[in-house]
Amino acid sequence: MCSEVNNTHDDTTPSSTNPADYGCNFRILDNNDQILELQTIIRDKNTTRSDFKFYADRLIRLVIEESLNQLPYSDCSVVTPTGAIYDGLKYRSGNCGVSIVRSGEAMEQGLRDCCRSIRIGKILVESDAETHAARVVYARFPDDIARRQVLLMYPIMATGNTVIQAVNVLRDHGVPETAIILSNLFCTPVAARMVVSAFPDMKILTSELHSTAPNHFGQKYFGTD
Repeated sequence: MCSEVNNTHDDTTPSSTNPADYGCNFRILDNNDQILELQTIIRDKNTTRSDFKFYADRLIRLVIEESLNQLPYSDCSVVTPTGAIYDGLKYRSGNCGVSIVRSGEAMEQGLRDCCRSIRIGKILVESDAETHAARVVYARFPDDIARRQVLLMYPIMATGNTVIQAVNVLRDHGVPETAIILSNLFCTPVAARMVVSAFPDMKILTSELHSTAPNHFGQKYFGTD
């Protein structure tokens, strides 16, 4: 059983980098030297844009692959070329991706590389430069999104405000929290605390929990820095 997030904390708790402090629906990719190298290259200010995009795409692919492991599967049997019966698994029908524009669009190709014909919706959230308040200005989804499992894609979570607004839009369209998997690259403890407190039943997968997020990601990836 998934334990509830402990929302009673002192001033030091939001800085915790222990994923267990954020409930069992919050997961970090198993750390290894390859992932740490990719994170280092992405954070390095001297990384060229071509290298940045190449290594960011590698990290995106790893996060997407693990996110797909969180989707529901069904048992199935197939006949092999030798006539043998093989008992395996297949995705349950009704998966789709939703990217939070614009940086979330960087993760769309990684999802398409894994799922050839998957439907992808979009949400545009704007943040006030002074107050950082977020508001949704555009959303487009498949008509039957309320019956789908949703991979919500957003690479950088610094405050959690944008993700909360995006999830609220999905819920307004009938998508339950339990049907949403947030695929993320970099997350701060403040954002993790905010999002899991708002949506404890939503699954979150990230590659890193760190107090400083590489907020230059979108500009560098798309060459607008």
